[in-house]
Order: sequence, then structure tokens, then C-alpha cells
Amino acid sequence: MIRLIIADDHAIVRGGLKQIFALVPDFEVVGEAVNGTEVLECLQREPFDLLLLDLNMAGISGADLIARVKAQRADLPILVLSMHNDPQVAARMLKAGASGYITKDCNPDILLLAIRKVAANGNYIAPDLAEKMVFDAKSTAQRPLHTLLSDRESEVFHLLIAGKGANEIAAQLAISNKTVSTHKVRLMEKMNLSSMADLVRYAMEHHIQG
Repeated sequence: MIRLIIADDHAIVRGGLKQIFALVPDFEVVGEAVNGTEVLECLQREPFDLLLLDLNMAGISGADLIARVKAQRADLPILVLSMHNDPQVAARMLKAGASGYITKDCNPDILLLAIRKVAANGNYIAPDLAEKMVFDAKSTAQRPLHTLLSDRESEVFHLLIAGKGANEIAAQLAISNKTVSTHKVRLMEKMNLSSMADLVRYAMEHHIQG
């Protein structure tokens, strides 16, 4: 039996996943979390075998949350289920300690395969992302400017292009408005951009989703 915690801030997503897993005899959802704090609380309560983790939740999330989870349970397999199909984002999550990364538009069969592999202490990357990561690693061309961003700057970048304002970003990441502004200034400098219009245009040109 593979005991799962589903961490996602969208009730519809959690409900859909539970419907899929209800049809699998050796899967059991033993808990849910809607933000980073609840994920960390789950570590103290329910015994479980795998954390199915969304990246963009309120409070601590992404690479920071993965690192905190692994600090408490180094042996816990983490499979990221994200809307982001950016190989750079996937690479950062794997570096932080995730064992797998797939996107929310994947086929349910791929999801089940990924869970089984990661729960067995293996690794799984969505095939299209794996291909992009391999070719990125082999490429000798200059890397895109957004790959120069830190984990937190990357989070702010994705939230900005998703249309979030400073107040929303501050609330979601549990940081101050001033810190959001600082990250925004730094990421704009690193990417040689001067306005939000430039930022959105860059994201469109590089097929980056918020």
C-alpha cells in the first residue's frame, strides 16, 4: 500500500486526484494540505510514504518547502505535480530534494507510474521535460537570462507574469511587500528588463507560464 499526502491549494485538483487514486487498490490518500505549514504539520501526524506536492501554495512553497521537508524526513519521497513545464524550475526542485517532477497536464497513467517509481525510491521526470533538460545540458549556447535567477526570484518572476500584484505575492510567499519589491528589482536587473511589459514579453518569447 502506498500512503499519500496530497498538497495542493485547489480543492478541485485534490478532489480529482482522490477520484483517480480511489480506483487504484494499492493507493491510499491519508492526508491533504493546502499550504506549506500544513505540509510540515503532516510530517508530525500521519505516517505516509509519499508527498505529492504542488509548487505554488500560500506561505512557504517550492524549493524552500522541499528543503524543509527533507530536513525533517530525509527519506521521504517527494513527487512534484506542477503547472510549470519549465526545465529550469524542474531542475531546481530536483536539486532541492524532490525525487520526481511531472506536470498537471500529464496522462493519469503517467501520474500513477511516477508515483510508483518515486515511492520505490526511484526517480521520475516527465519525458518532455527530461528531453529539454538533456538538450539544455548539452547546449553550448548562452543560457536564457531567467536561469540566472535565485529560487525566490524565480518564484516572484512566475507570480508576476501570472498577473499577481505585490500584495498577493507577499501574502502567498509569506514575505513583506518590501522584500517582494527587492526581488523584483533584482530579477529585472539580472534579466536586463525595465518594465512589466518587457517581463511579460520575455515570458511569452520563452514560452514560460505563470
